[in-house]
Amino acid sequence: MRHTPIYIIEEQRLRRNLSLIASVAREADVEIILAFKAFALWKTFPIFREYIRSTTASSLSEARLALEEFGHRAHTYSPAYTDDEFDDIVRCSSHLTFNSLTQYNRLHQRVGEDVSIGLRVNPEYSEVGTLLYNPCAPGTRFGVTADKLPETLPTDIDGFHCHCHCESGPDVLERTLAKIEEKFSKWFPQLKWLNLGGGHLMTRSDYDTSHLINILKGLHSRYPWLKIIMEPGSAFAWQTGPLVSHVVDVVEDHGIKTAILDVSFTCHMPDCLEMPYWPEVRGAITVEETSHLSPLTSYLYRLGGNSCLSGDFMGRWQFDHELQVGEEIIFEDMIHYTTVKTNTFNGISHPAIGLLHEDGNLEILREFGYEDYRNRMD
Repeated sequence: MRHTPIYIIEEQRLRRNLSLIASVAREADVEIILAFKAFALWKTFPIFREYIRSTTASSLSEARLALEEFGHRAHTYSPAYTDDEFDDIVRCSSHLTFNSLTQYNRLHQRVGEDVSIGLRVNPEYSEVGTLLYNPCAPGTRFGVTADKLPETLPTDIDGFHCHCHCESGPDVLERTLAKIEEKFSKWFPQLKWLNLGGGHLMTRSDYDTSHLINILKGLHSRYPWLKIIMEPGSAFAWQTGPLVSHVVDVVEDHGIKTAILDVSFTCHMPDCLEMPYWPEVRGAITVEETSHLSPLTSYLYRLGGNSCLSGDFMGRWQFDHELQVGEEIIFEDMIHYTTVKTNTFNGISHPAIGLLHEDGNLEILREFGYEDYRNRMD
């Protein structure tokens, strides 16, 4: 193994997810597209194009990536389009969703007839427990509530976009759909499509895809003229590979041992601190702070990042041996929402990115260094 930190995408696991997603789309007669906000490694797009046709973007850069690297215009949504970027976003988009009626009223005349216009709606219902990820929390900046919609929609609005989920199961979608239909179905006869957003974690091992397919078939039976679109992010890259790091030092204070690594939670695994959640570490088990185990006899460690942020650590993990400098620490399932959210705080380089092919060959897709940090400051 290389002696530098690296994200490793495993082609076999990626194809397994893509195959499952494609089968759901086919059986349920829906379109499932890739959300770049969770995964945007364009050098893997040739693999994706074998299974899906489209992607979703939320910025000009993502929309350009869709057109220029994926080879198809994007389904684009942004909380706010800026005047100086809007025309370029339209050029790169097949579908364009407005977040508010004010943005629609100000900009819709600049959208060409070959772009399908949508409006994001807010059903005021979500079962996402972490407020940071709850798009329907009170005071949200996302979408239009039913009481603000006119009885007759503008003739160029073709669809509604509704995003309410985060790593959710089909039972959550079922309950959410009931709320969506209760509040918005009276406008459905005026529409051509309904985008159910992301957060549908259909590649998770305990996800009941049969139930999902039945839910979507039921939706089709009630509104057969509506094209149904889903745009998960995590589901595509779920459990497709680890982040491999190394122990650089071990320090101890007040009986707490911290293994300092050559990666950073705040730079390379930000969702761990933001959500927060403890990632799975290969060969170790998580131990709650309330557990009464001796750190001297149980090989308990915090894992600390290599940035200057005091809170750049997590823990505790219990290993079956004493950690040594140079030893690998492997964080499982670190491909979604990582490479798209990494940053160079403290000038810390991104880990390399590798693709482990099905034949066992590790292809290095990208390595990072000083110039990447310097160029961000230009």
